[in-house]
Amino acid sequence: MELPPRVNVLGVGISVLNLDSAVAVLAEAVRTRTRGHVCVTGVHGVMESQADPLLRRIHNRSLLTTPDGMPMVWLGRLAGHRSMGRVYGPDLMERVFAWSQRSGATHFFYGGNTGVAGELKASLERRFPGVRVVGTYTPPFRALNEEEQAALARQVSECRPDFLWVGLSTPKQERFMDAFGPRLDATVMLGVGAAFDFHAGRVSQAPRWIQRSGLEWLYRLCAEPRRLWKRYLTNNPRFVARIAGQKLGLRSYTLES
Repeated sequence: MELPPRVNVLGVGISVLNLDSAVAVLAEAVRTRTRGHVCVTGVHGVMESQADPLLRRIHNRSLLTTPDGMPMVWLGRLAGHRSMGRVYGPDLMERVFAWSQRSGATHFFYGGNTGVAGELKASLERRFPGVRVVGTYTPPFRALNEEEQAALARQVSECRPDFLWVGLSTPKQERFMDAFGPRLDATVMLGVGAAFDFHAGRVSQAPRWIQRSGLEWLYRLCAEPRRLWKRYLTNNPRFVARIAGQKLGLRSYTLES
């Protein structure tokens, strides 16, 4: 299947997308059974990739690497893609679930703290009547052992979901998708991080005007300072400095399969 072009942002290829085109690509992937993973990526993911070649490779060999934050959108538009819009994990999840009401696509949730996956399942089934969440798995706060890996593979094989949503943090979720993609019988794996907590009702989302302004990071920092201070107060200034300190030279390219 044909994938959208990408914009090179500090070595990470960000897919030229908006919510409508992202859902269209995912629908085509399910229709054609094109397997792959989706990275939902903003400043944090791009900056983590600077010192992590494996993470950068995972981003660059994805089915899609969506512009999760407004800085990715602004840089894409500077490269000439005026239709580029934010493809934020929680919004993408909502759009895909709305599409699934019509298509019958199936879903599996992996990740979250204890109880979150079940709450997420109940919440989305209530909001989108008729959707099929065929399984959930809450991993321990450590790497899965061999027995757990085998049990997860068996459970997913029994369900064969169209979409396997991964609710870990970056870079854990990207590494999980890269390592387990070949082993799990799911068509598309999507790393959406905090979307699990948002849609389960455990964490509040920023108002829309804050999201559109590019200041959502500040809202989240104020809401969870102990967990997020290092991410935002380290990566954000470094990102601005890297972008400002180079000739942007933004260009588009097509990912070769």
